[in-house]
Amino acid sequence: MSKKRAAIIVSSDAGYRGEREDKSGPEIRRIVEENGYEVVSTVILPDEQEMLENEMKKIADENLAELILTTGGTGFSMRDCMPEATIAVTERIVPGIPEAMRAYSMQFTKRAMLSRATAGIRKQTLILNLPGSPKAVRECLEYVISELGHGIEILTGEATNCARK
Repeated sequence: MSKKRAAIIVSSDAGYRGEREDKSGPEIRRIVEENGYEVVSTVILPDEQEMLENEMKKIADENLAELILTTGGTGFSMRDCMPEATIAVTERIVPGIPEAMRAYSMQFTKRAMLSRATAGIRKQTLILNLPGSPKAVRECLEYVISELGHGIEILTGEATNCARK
C-alpha cells in the first residue's frame, strides 16, 4: 500500500475561539502517523454544519486525502452537528466502522451508546467521526485503524476484494 494521506477536522466552539487547547487532534495525528499515514492538514472549526461540510467537501473533491478523521461534535449538545455534516456530504454510508467503535467502547463505558458518530465515503475519501475526548479517540481509533487501510485500498482501487489471503 502506498502512503495514505489523512486530514484531521476538530469540531469545537471553544477550541476555535482559542479558549481550550485541543488534545484530541494531536492524539489522532500520533496514531495515524504511527500507522504510516501522512497528515496533510489539521483544522479546528466551530460547531457550524456548513463550515464542517465545506472543509470535508474540499478535502475529498480536491483529492487532498484518502481519510478524513473528525473529532468532536458527535454528542447530544444542541450545537453538535458533525454526524449531520458528514451524512450531508457523503455519497455512501459506512455503518460498520462506528458500530464497531461503539461496541468496543461499551467495554469501558456504557455512555459509548450515546455516540452519534457516523462514517461515509465521498469520491475516494473515507470520512470517520471520532469522539471528542483524547482517551475515547485513542480507544476507538486504535481499535479500527488496522482495517481502515484495507478499506481505503479497495476504495482507491489498490486492492480488489476483502478476502483474506
